[in-house]
Amino acid sequence: MRHKPGVELVAEANTAYWRKVPSVKRIVLRSIPDDTTRLAVLKRGEADVAFALQGPVAEEVRQRPALKLLPVMLGAIASLDFPEQWDAKSPWHDVRVRQAASLAVDRQLLNDTELLGHGRVGGALVPPEYEFSLDLPAAAYDPERAKTLLAEAGYPRGFEAGDLTPIAPYFSVGEAVGNYLRAIGIKTRLRMMERATFFSMRREHALKGVILGSPGMSGNAATWLDGYAMSWETRQWGGDADLDDLFRRQGGERDRAEREAVLHEIQRRIYNRVMLAPLLQFAWLVGVARRVDEPALGLIQTFPYSAPYEDIRLSTR
Repeated sequence: MRHKPGVELVAEANTAYWRKVPSVKRIVLRSIPDDTTRLAVLKRGEADVAFALQGPVAEEVRQRPALKLLPVMLGAIASLDFPEQWDAKSPWHDVRVRQAASLAVDRQLLNDTELLGHGRVGGALVPPEYEFSLDLPAAAYDPERAKTLLAEAGYPRGFEAGDLTPIAPYFSVGEAVGNYLRAIGIKTRLRMMERATFFSMRREHALKGVILGSPGMSGNAATWLDGYAMSWETRQWGGDADLDDLFRRQGGERDRAEREAVLHEIQRRIYNRVMLAPLLQFAWLVGVARRVDEPALGLIQTFPYSAPYEDIRLSTR
């Protein structure tokens, strides 16, 4: 194996591997941050698989006979997070403002334009593939109701909301969300940054305004909540004592049905309080060259990349 950090990793097949002998003897993994550049490399035949494509870039793959577009459902739900909701002086402290932001977004259209309809629109906080996940309805697109809620909260002309920071690479999704918010009077500035910077600033509570995140903790609903929504987690600026108490209760519950009921109640309360505004479950759109018979996508549930490598096969035709 050879590795150039941030540039390229070359892996050679282990012909004595216990599970099976890999069909592909050499795999080159390249880091290309821009999706249009990834598409160009794929079109030129310099790559066989290109990950994380969106919108028009993904649509071009779908239109090209020499390529295939394959979706992989991720264990991550795009949500609007309101870190200043715990500040009594912030507009976001009022649940009606958070409700308005949620109602302002046309989730289905967002899914159709950015993910070509392959995402899963809904209101669940935790992906349905996870144990103890609770299915919840998506907030209806209702910009007029959103404006009414803002007026009731004391913002009939809207307000300046500061930054809207999307997690990379979903900048176009963030731009669309910003346009929806602006249409009801919530004015934001799109702030783009690398993922490492995003996570660092979030951990340090340096991101304000609105965050477009995609929690992707592994495990089940309990590990998701523990890693994202409880007051002690570094992503949160505050929390509610009743939710923390319920979480501690489920951790000591030995009866599975009772534990599930408690975890469902936590998710229901977070949803009703609009602590987060779930938009949709991300589909990872992947461009694949026709010469790849088996790209090994989705063989590991909710894992976005090709895996296991020994299952990748190229065409012999």
